[in-house]
Amino acid sequence: MKLSKMVGVGLLFSARMAFGLESDSEQPIYIDSDNAVYDEKAQISTYTGNVVATQGTIRIDGDKLVVYLKDGAIIKLIATGKPSRFKQLPAVGKEEMHGEGLINEFYPDQNLLKFMKNASVWQGDAKQSSEYIEYDTKNSLLKAGEAQSDGKRVHSVIKPKPKQAQ
Repeated sequence: MKLSKMVGVGLLFSARMAFGLESDSEQPIYIDSDNAVYDEKAQISTYTGNVVATQGTIRIDGDKLVVYLKDGAIIKLIATGKPSRFKQLPAVGKEEMHGEGLINEFYPDQNLLKFMKNASVWQGDAKQSSEYIEYDTKNSLLKAGEAQSDGKRVHSVIKPKPKQAQ
């Protein structure tokens, strides 16, 4: 393992991430990539090439992941790819939540995910697609679309629950 990767991952271990199960934030973050660079002065870790980051039930896949730190705590993560993907188990017994976009931003302290450009978020049979989607993980609140959408629309799919046999 490269020294820069060890330093970056070491700092990430001490960071808190507020998505998914409560126990997820207590788990270490594992990041696998083809390359890793940690800029100690700027407090930025950059991972490129087949990036896979996991923490408990959380998984991020992308071509590039940039982690912004402040005093050893994660303040923002930006994942990019064609697309970059995210998944989490929001609670025991719930279906996994999935999201993807060409650019995805994660703000742990705000419990906020932003999926941008060709974005989709789905859980079970429910799906939202738009150029911009925000998901508040603490309040389970999803917002799709932008005020200045230039005529682009939000596409939603909500399938009915199957009727139970009597």
